[in-house]
Amino acid sequence: MKHWFKDSSFRSVLKNSSLLTASKAVAGVAGLASLAFAGRGLGVAGLGVLILLNSYAKAASGFTKFQSWQLIIRYGGQILSDGRADEFKASTGFAFALDLLSGVVGMILAIALLPLVGHWFGIEGDNVSLAMLYCTLLPTMGAATPIGVLRSLDRFDLISWQGTTYPIARAILAGVAWAAGLPFPAFVAIWYVTDLGGDLYLWFLAWRELRRRELLPGIRPTLRPTILPGAWRFAIHVNLTSSLSTAWGPMAQLVVGGLLNPSAAALFRIASSLADSAQKPADFLGKAFYPEIVRLDVASKHPWRLMIRSAVLAGLAASVLLLILALGGQPLVTLLFGKAFAGAYPILLVLMIVPLIGAMSFPMPSMLYALDRPDAPLKSRIVGTGLYFVLVAPLCWRFGVLGAAAAFVIAYAAMTLMLVLQLRSEYRRVRRRSA
Repeated sequence: MKHWFKDSSFRSVLKNSSLLTASKAVAGVAGLASLAFAGRGLGVAGLGVLILLNSYAKAASGFTKFQSWQLIIRYGGQILSDGRADEFKASTGFAFALDLLSGVVGMILAIALLPLVGHWFGIEGDNVSLAMLYCTLLPTMGAATPIGVLRSLDRFDLISWQGTTYPIARAILAGVAWAAGLPFPAFVAIWYVTDLGGDLYLWFLAWRELRRRELLPGIRPTLRPTILPGAWRFAIHVNLTSSLSTAWGPMAQLVVGGLLNPSAAALFRIASSLADSAQKPADFLGKAFYPEIVRLDVASKHPWRLMIRSAVLAGLAASVLLLILALGGQPLVTLLFGKAFAGAYPILLVLMIVPLIGAMSFPMPSMLYALDRPDAPLKSRIVGTGLYFVLVAPLCWRFGVLGAAAAFVIAYAAMTLMLVLQLRSEYRRVRRRSA
């Protein structure tokens, strides 16, 4: 593997993903601490309701938000590295307009629908008003423009710094609330304030970096990106794919809460949080991989070698983390959350299959985007999501929360198989064309 590190692209992916890993490791510990304090302060049912409020807002954001950071990287990243800024400014303005429009529309729809659908997910009574208030975060929640700007400008260090601030603040405030015996609305307020503060801080960092590099002049929000060929097509495909991806986790928690109860949603959330931690190295590599891959010629062997090396590295890291979770997961759950949450461990053992699959397949969507096939990841997501909703109810009613976890694993495996088949077809096409 030594010769892998002679590849400058591989070194760049490792450097930037290492920054994100360090940040998210701190954020992950802080996030678990926040859940632990809230769980001890509110109990299983109370924590479940808090998770459902947060999940509803995140699901609404996931369904309505454009993943506009990919637009900036796709149309602006390579051009900017060549010393030209017009496309970068146009893609940033387009991304900003999409974020603004989708955030406001998403907020209005989420608030309007909540009284009608809240009881489906276990959000009832006074909690409906709290959930409506929480939905006012949607205009800033998930806004991807600053992420795209900072990644294009190779400022992963700033993204990493921002990624640690609000989880730490949330953990500290949740600890104070638990120690003081504060009621449920206080924990909702803590989650709200820290979410809002983290989002606004990210926007500030992007604005400051643009100003420092004298790139602010000429950036205007617009929904008519005339100099970006195919921008709307790319945006719609990526948005639908990312919406399904982003909303899948929160929707799974809402579905569990609706089919079973808030306590079941809390156990599923804890188990999925621990399982997700094993996929974090792959997530970080993916965020660094995409900006790098768009700069390479997909007709050459270089990007394909980079894909395989990155997948192998992520798979090895995930395997080590999953082994640690399998051996120490049960005492870890009991230590952090208390004996009442011990039921999360069997769910964790089932969900651990997902990060192993995800770690080995993470480069595939980026490769398909680089190959100008934004429809391929969307098709895979549709298949996986559809299969999940077909399976989740019967498996939940038969096996409880373990059934929900099994449905999630089966759907994720089906989605990945679709990605493999489509990417193999594209590889053969590219090789025939370059032969």
